[in-house]
Amino acid sequence: MNAHLDIAAPVAEALAEGRPVVALESTIVTHGMPWPENAAMAERVEAVVRTEGATPATIAVVDGRLKIGLTADERVALAQTKGAMKLSRADLAFALAEGRTGGTTVAATMLAAALAGIEVFATGGIGGVHKGAETSFDVSADLDELARTGVIVVSAGAKAILDVPKTLEILETRGVPVVAFGQDAMPAFWSAASPWPAPLRLDTPRAIARFHKAREALGIAGGVLVANPIPETDEIPFDIMAVHIAAAQKAADEKGVTGKAVTPFLLGEMLRLTGGASLKANIALVENNARLAARIAAALA
Repeated sequence: MNAHLDIAAPVAEALAEGRPVVALESTIVTHGMPWPENAAMAERVEAVVRTEGATPATIAVVDGRLKIGLTADERVALAQTKGAMKLSRADLAFALAEGRTGGTTVAATMLAAALAGIEVFATGGIGGVHKGAETSFDVSADLDELARTGVIVVSAGAKAILDVPKTLEILETRGVPVVAFGQDAMPAFWSAASPWPAPLRLDTPRAIARFHKAREALGIAGGVLVANPIPETDEIPFDIMAVHIAAAQKAADEKGVTGKAVTPFLLGEMLRLTGGASLKANIALVENNARLAARIAAALA
């Protein structure tokens, strides 16, 4: 096993016995939600995974150690950490070498999950092509990671603050299958559906597991992106969110927000513009994704 990994005992035991395990990211804890909502959300998401019969493995870097699974105390401490790094493939090893603490993005969590032998990962939404990327070149490393690392990523699609059509184009170019769960339209993060059709559709966790195994049998590298719609009872309609997203993007442009600061800024603006409704929807979709991921992991096991 990699010398930089600390695999929590429950996760190590589940992996050794071939029981289902679900990886969970940690930037949603360090950068995606405020305290104490972030700690409560992380606890509930792990509980959802356990209820479905799988073992949760929240992944983060703590004092230079790559943690595959956190204790309750570690999870609460991470949620209160000031100045945590936002870690992707480019700076994950830097944080380990320098003894830093940080939350792992989709890309870094995929990488860590694959190192530990975990095949299924639940998140909120993936990063992608930011609006205006034709001049800023702001494209998330999540897309390249999906093309290279063989993990099933269950999300509510790309974050709706992004340029979703361009994100889908890049995923197609990289050979990443995008599978909508139970519907023909792409989910739009806070909204159950969007104007854009999904490239593929599957309706059961077992079908997703079978597809993943077929790709492995053919030697096809890379992951599968499962786009799981938020429950309609928790969604915010697409046309309402589109207005808020445009306002948030305008504010980011006016303030000159760039790089890794863009997504946290836009999510903060959405929280303000929706009067907190976006946070409630965000929590609901993360829990929904964890539930589906656990069922896929069980089907694989």
